[in-house]
Amino acid sequence: MKLLEKDIKNITESISDIIPKFENKKIFIAGGLGFLGKYFATTVSYLNRYLNTNITLYLVDNLITSKSSNTSEFCSQIRDDNIHIKELDITNFYDFLDVDIVVNAAGIASPYYYRKFPLETINASYMGNKNLLDLALRNNSKFIFFSSSEIYGNPDLNNIPTKETYNGNVTSIGSRSCYDESKRIGETLCYVYNEKYNLNTNIVRPFNVYGPGMSKFDYRVIPNFINNVIENQKLKIYSDGSQTRTYCYVSDAINGFLRVFVTDNVGETYNIGNSGPEISLIDLKNELEKAINSKVDYELISYPDSYPPDEPLRRCPDISKANEQLNYFPKIGMVEGLSNTFEWAKSHFPNEKS
Repeated sequence: MKLLEKDIKNITESISDIIPKFENKKIFIAGGLGFLGKYFATTVSYLNRYLNTNITLYLVDNLITSKSSNTSEFCSQIRDDNIHIKELDITNFYDFLDVDIVVNAAGIASPYYYRKFPLETINASYMGNKNLLDLALRNNSKFIFFSSSEIYGNPDLNNIPTKETYNGNVTSIGSRSCYDESKRIGETLCYVYNEKYNLNTNIVRPFNVYGPGMSKFDYRVIPNFINNVIENQKLKIYSDGSQTRTYCYVSDAINGFLRVFVTDNVGETYNIGNSGPEISLIDLKNELEKAINSKVDYELISYPDSYPPDEPLRRCPDISKANEQLNYFPKIGMVEGLSNTFEWAKSHFPNEKS
């Protein structure tokens, strides 16, 4: 599974000002064979090959949601002696030494899967996160935790766009709680380790990242829509389609994440995503039509039993903190991002096996 070369080049160009901070670094990434982890690996390989950055990357993953044929193909295509891949469950973690940056990107972000694996979802952000924080502490490493925009729950109108300072409107008892609340305790662990041990920790809260490399078995809205089109099916829109999101193309998101990896700011939390446009699922269908230059039919359906029903009505980040402190500015528009994703998926989804 190859990602789009133009995306990797765009990422490299967008982080040109911080590339020297990555030179000779040793980076450990849990969840390294997920959607985002594959971009980190491909970007590092590109930087090593063309800019001689000499980055060493350790990717570990328990493969609970990354078992598709795309993952096997991706692993076979990595041709970089500085990139090491290992199947590993961070909740049963062994010792590991000599690493500069520890990243916990492990997690079960798709509602379909965290409803299927609720305890595993909790453990990744609690037990797994504590194990990795201890690893960072032993190595005096910088630590990055991938949280989620879901920790905000269903914000009231006065908190949209949502700032990092918003405390959230969530429930500890519900079908989404295993994901929302586990990310919140993961953030608390980062705070405690920063306060108690002076560990260099930062938190990222991604907002609806999408793009080439997502599995058709991910079951989130954009791969669902694109797979429907490829298989000549009507788009299936849950409820009345009025729920809104802002979407962030993956090359923009990776730019933001990498900036957090090397920021000098300690103990900070950053929304990483797109501040606009905020669009409904019906609007998303219209944007997809523009991207593929074709009309698509859709139908409104009830939430399936496999999907948590208490979906937040709106999701829109305030990214002014990342603008000011990280020099993070997303660039890719919705039509361009959907077009790239669709073109990639046409050659990958039909052959992908779970």
